[in-house]
Amino acid sequence: MHVTLRVAKGLPSFRNERLYLAVESAIRATRREDFRVVEFSVQDDHVHALVEGDDKRALERGLRSLIARVTRRVKKVLGLSRAKIWGDRYHRRDLTSPRQVRNALVYVLANFKKHLRVTHGAPRIALRSSAPWFTGWIQNRQLPAESSPVEPPRTWLARAGWMKHGLIHPGEAPRFPN
Repeated sequence: MHVTLRVAKGLPSFRNERLYLAVESAIRATRREDFRVVEFSVQDDHVHALVEGDDKRALERGLRSLIARVTRRVKKVLGLSRAKIWGDRYHRRDLTSPRQVRNALVYVLANFKKHLRVTHGAPRIALRSSAPWFTGWIQNRQLPAESSPVEPPRTWLARAGWMKHGLIHPGEAPRFPN
């Protein structure tokens, strides 16, 4: 499932280092046997995540847990107690085919390119995401020494199925709206 969490208006950019680290910390702390965050990226005003759950209930409970952890950590960083952090309920898109999963991986891992309108130049990966730990790049990359904030996928679609359509080049970007 691809999940988007929109930040409430008036809050600082979640790409700010302290806020990004709060989000990453919440993702690292969301460890459940029946729910996994397998990839994520943090943008100025929203967070994208690819998640898996063993069933519908696990997905719902896992997302509630993730959102609560991010909320607590962000409020702590901002020194807020009653402020609204999210603009609305999360948006989700169920992914049911290898092509959809591959497209979602590109969309999440390279989302910064869409927002910065990066259409060409040297291949870059998003540092405010799980991209540095992603192992599906077409080119071998040295993984960071620090452990990955996300868990390995367990579903066939997210683990191997998407590769049917090719590994991802670091120069790929999500499609721009017309």
